[in-house]
Amino acid sequence: MALLDVENLSISFGGLKAVNNFQISIQKGELYGLIGPNGAGKTTVFNLLTGVYKPDTGSIILDGKNITGKKTIEINRDGMARTFQNIRLFHNMTVLDNVKVGLHNHYSYSTLTGIFRLPKYYKVEKEMNERAMELLQVFDLQDEANLLASNLPYGKQRKLEIARALSTKPKLLLLDEPAAGMNPNETAELMDTIRFVRKNFDMTILLIEHDMKLVSGICEKLTVLNFGEVLAQGATAEVLKNPQVITAYLGE
Repeated sequence: MALLDVENLSISFGGLKAVNNFQISIQKGELYGLIGPNGAGKTTVFNLLTGVYKPDTGSIILDGKNITGKKTIEINRDGMARTFQNIRLFHNMTVLDNVKVGLHNHYSYSTLTGIFRLPKYYKVEKEMNERAMELLQVFDLQDEANLLASNLPYGKQRKLEIARALSTKPKLLLLDEPAAGMNPNETAELMDTIRFVRKNFDMTILLIEHDMKLVSGICEKLTVLNFGEVLAQGATAEVLKNPQVITAYLGE
């Protein structure tokens, strides 16, 4: 059984079909790419998968559970997390606290425990601090733990956003253009980071990306969107040879 099965997913805005009969099947452990020209509907697909939008038609099955139309927080608890094309950190919080936000899905205490600082409060906070620091070490951010997130350089903000997503313990991680705005050295480092996350967190990853060097270097399978519809799907090498893909996406 696939980790993610999506069938006939569609949504319209003002009568315009933004995504039409989208389908995808991702096996556990795969590193899968979703590509296409600007405006093809890629981020709309991510918004449908994560509950930002409710589909007009279709179904989304995550690890055997129907999550179609659920709220974003419910989908996150069911095992799906994401990053964004435009980084969305809590800029006025520390690097450490950004990661701890995600941990609250799995660690909790009552309001009274927090107000009166009962023993459980200190126990839970200690456990969350330790887990958050472990994640920051993975991304070499431990020395910046007490800095405001806004003070991190761009590349490290990208890493922090991934660390925060991983703190929710997802089964499926969605990365929306993680290399956007990066220089070649940062992109190469990001590729290594994605490979590391996949291997060491036993993670299944679906990513949107325009950097074709990154896509061809790490993605085993691709789905190509054009005008909201699937243009091609399959093994990366074969999809990138598809004449329709070359014409529509690569502009040749």
